[in-house]
Amino acid sequence: MPQLHYAQLRYLSIIVLSWLAVFCLTRSLLLASHLADANLSLLQLAGVYGIGLIYDLGFLLYAILPLALYLLVCPARLWQRRGHQWLLVGLLGMSLFAMLFTAVAEWLFWDEFGVRFNFIAVDYLVYSEEVINNILESYPIYPLIALLVLIAAAISVALYRPLQAAFNAPLLPRARALANLAILFLLAGLNGFSIGQDTPRGLGGNAYQRELASNGPFQFFAAFRNNELDYQQFYATLPEQAVVRLLRDEVSESNAHFIGSEPQDIRRLIDNPGQPLPLNVVLVTIESLSAKYLGSFGDTRGLTPNLDELRPHSLSFSNFYATGTRTDRGLEAITLSIPPTPGRSIVKRIGRESGYGSLGQQFNALGYDSVFIYGGRGYFDNMNAFFGGNGYRVVDQSSVAEDDMAFKNAWGMSDEDLFRQTLKVADADHAQGKPFFLQLMTTSNHRPYTYPDGRIDIPSGEGREGAVKYTDYAIGQFLQQARAKPWFDRTVFVFVADHTAGSAGQEDLPVANYHIPLFIYAPALIKPREFNEVASQIDLAPTLLGLLNVDYSSTFFGRNVLREDRAPGRALIGNYQHLGLFDGANLAILSPRRGMRRHDDALGLSQETSTALSDSLMQRNIAYYQGASHAFKKRLIAWSPAAATQEQLSKR
Repeated sequence: MPQLHYAQLRYLSIIVLSWLAVFCLTRSLLLASHLADANLSLLQLAGVYGIGLIYDLGFLLYAILPLALYLLVCPARLWQRRGHQWLLVGLLGMSLFAMLFTAVAEWLFWDEFGVRFNFIAVDYLVYSEEVINNILESYPIYPLIALLVLIAAAISVALYRPLQAAFNAPLLPRARALANLAILFLLAGLNGFSIGQDTPRGLGGNAYQRELASNGPFQFFAAFRNNELDYQQFYATLPEQAVVRLLRDEVSESNAHFIGSEPQDIRRLIDNPGQPLPLNVVLVTIESLSAKYLGSFGDTRGLTPNLDELRPHSLSFSNFYATGTRTDRGLEAITLSIPPTPGRSIVKRIGRESGYGSLGQQFNALGYDSVFIYGGRGYFDNMNAFFGGNGYRVVDQSSVAEDDMAFKNAWGMSDEDLFRQTLKVADADHAQGKPFFLQLMTTSNHRPYTYPDGRIDIPSGEGREGAVKYTDYAIGQFLQQARAKPWFDRTVFVFVADHTAGSAGQEDLPVANYHIPLFIYAPALIKPREFNEVASQIDLAPTLLGLLNVDYSSTFFGRNVLREDRAPGRALIGNYQHLGLFDGANLAILSPRRGMRRHDDALGLSQETSTALSDSLMQRNIAYYQGASHAFKKRLIAWSPAAATQEQLSKR
């Protein structure tokens, strides 16, 4: 008698085949939504479904183990009881609901991010309150759940006859049951060694094809397991001497003197010319503001009239790039001036997120009040611990009275409320005669895209266009109110995005999807002009301190891009696993399993080729990421007292 004629295996096969059918349907719907982007030939289409089946089975091997263990050791007397059979029917129904719910979640995640479940989905599980509220405000979730329950019940009814056949079939003999169980555990073990997040999909090629060939739940658990990747273990490396030479060439300036305690330590004294300018600084980090939304960058919808008006009166950067795809990556780069090391950002490495040479620490050493002001709750993304442990005082939603918030949604108070709190902090510091450095993080340009009524001509909650326009409106109101303040003429305003609205594309690192605006505005102090060379978020801190003529001890991997003796422009971009360096024309990419690729004409045709350690662009790329990972691991970016800096500078 064939194995599948036995009761337990029949029941398992019903569940497994149901899951496979849902996985196949999900893959097909995701493919239909990005058919042109996937650009599949018939052979590639077969590969997507063939490799996809391997991933689907790989996930199911893990998922069915607990159920298989129960079924294969279940006593015959219990199996034949009517109540037990109804329990198994109910279990099938719950399984059907779970698989349908997963499929819908995958669709929504794909619609938002253009990828299967990844680190973002893991983070969303951790910060469940904001995410659940966001989902409830963005989608008709309760009717949707009710619909899924009805569909699951209908499918369970349709499977009644196969279920009855399974219940009436003979049971596996105990010896055979144990043998089948051993085989399942063996296959699961082999699966763990043979299938990873990249294999068998491989590296390079069309990113949509690779994502479609994957399995969402498999990717979710793989991302949960691999939230940190050891650079030395997974990525291409260079000898220490080569890293030291290349990295010092990258960060060196004529005004820098290296004082590091070991070869790869890039700590250096920066001696900026001129008298220090004790100016206030307000650094506004704007949620998800791609450069493509601004009219001054070519958009025709009129979404950003205030920022467009601000640009010709600012020191503006036309080729400025975010380091990553999430808020925590942007905050990490702006605050610590460090490339996006693989795995989690430093912001979220709980227990190792504090004590670094941050921009806030630099301003604290100059006598400033360094404050991080966030529109949401600062425990999200571990922001409170990160900023509180790196020299900042924190003001977030939890520290603001309810009466002081005119509007809030799942992610926090509106941008208008955030700017009102900023003005209060600035006024209080000015009244005490204390210079201030205020680093803001907005929230309104985020799903569910809701904001106060009557502000703009796009109704609240209708999409990102309205959220972008509202954020721009709030910035305009903030600047109008700030201009009436006695501290305005002695304040530098910085407007920069944390990341873009969407980084997915046909490539692992589509450079254009990392393009963000940066405006530095101080009409009485800084002459407006356009800076056209490529620059990165990691360059913001040293450039800002250079504008203020500040001497300091630097652990920054960025540099003052306004100096005449600067090195050629470049941008560091990444997405948790893939690590890139863009030099304005070409892009080098590092990937796990020591993968090395480059994209020539990265903003144009973007021709992908494999490359080797001898490639000079790749060597620069390795130097940054190998050096940054080593610096974090060895705490070479730790904060040291400013007094030592001044003493050493005075001896030069």
